[in-house]
Amino acid sequence: MTTMATRTVAGARSGRAAGVRPTSSLGTRPMLRWSGVDWWLMAAVAGLLVLGTLLVWSATTTRDDLTGGDPRAYLYKQVTNIAIGLVLMSIVLVADHRWVRVAAPVAYLASVGGLVLVLVAGSTINGSRSWIVVGGMSIQPAELAKLAVVIGMALVLAHRAQGRWRPRVGLVEVVLMLAIAAVPAVLILLQPDLGTMLVLTATVTGVLAVSGAPRRWLALLAGGGVTAALVAVAGGVLKPYQVDRFLAFTNPDLDPRGAGYNVEQARIAVGNGGVWGQGLFDGSQTRSGFVPEQHTDFVFTVAGEELGLVGAGLLIAMLGLVVWRALVIATHTDDVFGRVAAAGIASWFGFQGFQNVGMCLGIMPVTGVPLPFVSYGGSSMFAVLLAVGLLQNIHLRASAPRVR
Repeated sequence: MTTMATRTVAGARSGRAAGVRPTSSLGTRPMLRWSGVDWWLMAAVAGLLVLGTLLVWSATTTRDDLTGGDPRAYLYKQVTNIAIGLVLMSIVLVADHRWVRVAAPVAYLASVGGLVLVLVAGSTINGSRSWIVVGGMSIQPAELAKLAVVIGMALVLAHRAQGRWRPRVGLVEVVLMLAIAAVPAVLILLQPDLGTMLVLTATVTGVLAVSGAPRRWLALLAGGGVTAALVAVAGGVLKPYQVDRFLAFTNPDLDPRGAGYNVEQARIAVGNGGVWGQGLFDGSQTRSGFVPEQHTDFVFTVAGEELGLVGAGLLIAMLGLVVWRALVIATHTDDVFGRVAAAGIASWFGFQGFQNVGMCLGIMPVTGVPLPFVSYGGSSMFAVLLAVGLLQNIHLRASAPRVR
């Protein structure tokens, strides 16, 4: 018995020396290694959440029409959204990767069901039927559909890979991935939500590029997308105000009191900030409420006016750090699902951030997409924090010691 005990202890020591990952008392679930968390990613996300909360608070503190006279109303709402989002992020972060894959089809079907429900019983806000209002809470399923499409496409490719590090991407794989994206895309276009549609298109393109799809197919898809956009405009799928926004993008002076008003006021606000800004809660344009939707789609103008070039540049740098860490995670994992999902999330965050900042600066058309981690909105906040949880889950698994 003594000999057996000695061998057991020796075996345990040799296992630790070889880098075997410790297990929980159940013996099947690996213990969470907090040392493997990507702290650079967490720091950038935390910085964006804090800065975004302050910007939302500043944009709404004088807006009695929004707050009902309580200057801290949106501060409390944003903090609540962040708290819920952090709980969701933590759940995904600590989940076993096998459960993440099992939940992926359920999440995809739930997002499609939500998009169908929007078309049947949704509420129209700002010209788009994109919201489900339950009591005092509004949900935008299209935001969650972005993540669902990413994990759906990654799951299809991982299944087709069959254990290979780099899957063979042929016509069947591309068609299957496009089919996964097509269902939510059509439902989003019917709302119509042009901004989310553009973000989804960029995300799908990024996933296909990372998956190894031939370049000629990517070129054909790009040409098909342009053709579909022209058909949508000619066929009246887009609302007149959406077409006017594109025309105003090409010439903001065309209708300065109509479609070009948002862009003109946004550029004035950003220009007022100069290098150092007018000071938090002291922006003249922000305090006067000249910029529409400043706590949501145009929240970057608050940073530009009140924090200046330095503060706005810091915000962009933190968002860039999030995208960079997502790409690093994608390149350091040997799992097809993790690599494709991380790259898709990077494409999503990168394009949506560029689109939002670009429309505030007048270099992109106004399409109404939130700035990730910064804009007010529960659905958007939940979606991006769930995506961060998935990134960390992938990173933890990639950095876990292997049994030799």
